[in-house]
Amino acid sequence: MHFKWKYDPPTPEQKKDAEKLIDNLKVSPVIATIMAKRGIKEEDAKKFFHPQLNDLIDPFLMKDMDAAVERLNEAMGRKERIMVYGDYDVDGCTAVALVYKFLQQYYSNIDYYIPDRYDEGYGVSRKGIDFAHETGVGLIIILDCGIKAIKEIEYAKELGIDFIICDHHVPDEEMPQAAAILNPKREDDTYPFKHLCGCGVGFKFMQAFAKSNGISFSRLIPLLDFCAVSIAADIVPVTGENRILAYHGLKQLNQNPNIGLKAIIDICGLNGRTLSMSDIVFKIGPRINASGRMENGRESVNLLVEKDFAVAFDKAKHINEYNEQRKDIDKQMTEEANLIVGRLESQQKHSSIVLYDENWKKGVIGIVASRLTEIYVRPTVVLTRDGELATGSARSVAGFDIYAAIKSCRDLLLNFGGHTYAAGLTLRWDDVKEFRDRFQAYVEEHILPEHTEAALNIDAVIDLKDITKKMHSELKKFGPFGPGNTKPMFATMNVYDFGTSKVVGREQEHIKLELVDSKSNNVMSGIAFGQSAAARYIKSKRSFNIAYTIEDNIFKHNDVQLQIEDIQPTEGQT
Repeated sequence: MHFKWKYDPPTPEQKKDAEKLIDNLKVSPVIATIMAKRGIKEEDAKKFFHPQLNDLIDPFLMKDMDAAVERLNEAMGRKERIMVYGDYDVDGCTAVALVYKFLQQYYSNIDYYIPDRYDEGYGVSRKGIDFAHETGVGLIIILDCGIKAIKEIEYAKELGIDFIICDHHVPDEEMPQAAAILNPKREDDTYPFKHLCGCGVGFKFMQAFAKSNGISFSRLIPLLDFCAVSIAADIVPVTGENRILAYHGLKQLNQNPNIGLKAIIDICGLNGRTLSMSDIVFKIGPRINASGRMENGRESVNLLVEKDFAVAFDKAKHINEYNEQRKDIDKQMTEEANLIVGRLESQQKHSSIVLYDENWKKGVIGIVASRLTEIYVRPTVVLTRDGELATGSARSVAGFDIYAAIKSCRDLLLNFGGHTYAAGLTLRWDDVKEFRDRFQAYVEEHILPEHTEAALNIDAVIDLKDITKKMHSELKKFGPFGPGNTKPMFATMNVYDFGTSKVVGREQEHIKLELVDSKSNNVMSGIAFGQSAAARYIKSKRSFNIAYTIEDNIFKHNDVQLQIEDIQPTEGQT
C-alpha cells in the first residue's frame, strides 16, 4: 500500500512550549516537541505521564447512577436473584466478568448470562429473558448492550423482571423502560467523559455501588485489568478517564492479572514480557472473542471468572483452539471477499464496500469488514444470511461516521446499533440490494477525499542519532496508546542499507533491516512487515525515507528496534 505522509512542523507557539518543557522537565527536544504539538503543557505533564486513580470522575455524576445503585441495593436487601447479562464480544465478556466477580464477594444469589450469537443474536433476547424468569431472576444488569431493547425489556417487565442498562452505544430518541439507564452518550447526560466502553460503564457502576456501601475503592483495583483489555479491544479513545483506567489496568495486567487472563497470557507466549495495548489488540482480545465467534461467549466468561489456574489454563487452551479455527475461516472469507471486490472494481469504483454471501460465518464477518477497511481504505459492510434475514457488521475509516450512514437506511433495518467507527445491523435478506444502493449513495454524498486516503501522520522528522535510550524511555511514558493518543510516528530521510538487511519470514514477506544515515555512525535495526517488495530497492545502495514507530527489541534487552510502516525512495530517485 502506498501511504501519503502528513507532517505539520511545530508552530512558533508550540516551539516556545517545547522550550519550556526542555528547561523545566528536562525532557529531550524530540519528546518536548511532540508533547507541545499534542497540547500537553508543563502543568498537564505530571497527570499525563502519571495518571492517578484519584482523578477518576465521581460516578454519581452519571445520569441514573443514583437509581441504579438504589435498585441494586434493594435487590440485595430483598435477596432477589440477580443476572449479569452481556454481549458476546471482548467488551461484553470482560464487563460481565468484572461486575459478577465484584458483586459475588458480597452477594451469592447471582449468575451471569451471555447470549448465543447464532441462536439468539445480538443484545437482549427473549430466550435469555425466559431463562431469567424460569430461574427466578428479579433484576438483570445488562452490559455493553440493551440501549435499544425496547420491546424485549417491555416483555421482561410483564414477567416481573427489572433491568439496569450499562451501555455505551448511541441511543435512539426512545429508550427502554428500565429501572436505570447508565450511558454517557445519552443526550440528557452531563457526565464529563463520553467515551467509556461497556466495561468502563460497568466499572463506574461498581465504583458507585462500593461508594454507597462504604466498600474501599481498593477492592476494585484487582479488576482494572478487565478495563484495560476492554478499552484496547473495543478501540475507544485512550484519553481522559479511559487513559487512567487503561494505565492502571495495564499495571495490574503486568503485575498480578486475574487468573483467567494469566492463562491467556501464558497460552499466547507473552509470559515474562511487559504487556502493551498492542498485545491486547492482537493476542489477548482475539482469544477472548474467539469463543463467541465460533461457539458461545459464555466460555470466555467462564475462563475470566475462574479461580483455579490449572482449570483456567485448560479452558484457555480450548479457547485458543477456537481462535485457530477462526483464523482459517477468516483467511478463507477474506480471500473470497477480495475476489468479489476485485470484480466490482473492474466495473465501477465506489466510495464504500458492501458485500454479502449467504454462506459466510456470522461470527467472523466483523473481522473481514475490518480487514477490507484497512486494505481498501473505505467504509465497509459485510453481511451474511440467517434464515430470511441478513445480519452484518460495518467498519469505518478515520473521520467518517458509519453509524450515521447506517441510520440513514433505518426504515430498511430491523435492528442496528454501534458508534462512529463500528456498527452491527439486521435486515430482511430481500432488502440487502436496496440497502447497498442507499448506503453507497449516502457515503458518496458525505465522504471527503481525505477519508479514503491511506495516510501516515508523522509526529516528528528526526535523524537516527536522535534515537537515544533517554528518548526511548521518555517515549514509553506516552503510553498507553490507542485512538486519541496514538503511538508517535517518526520519519527519517536519506537512510541507507548498512549492507546486512535481508528478507525474512515463512513466505519471505518481511524485511529485517540494518540502517545508517549520513549524520552518525549509528547502525539501527528495524523490521518492515509485509514490505518485501521494497527489498530490491533497499539493496541497490540508494537512499530512501522511512516512517516508523520505536519499539523495544524483545530479542536484545535494553535495545530498540524500528517498526517500519512505510518505505519510500528519496525524492528524485526511482
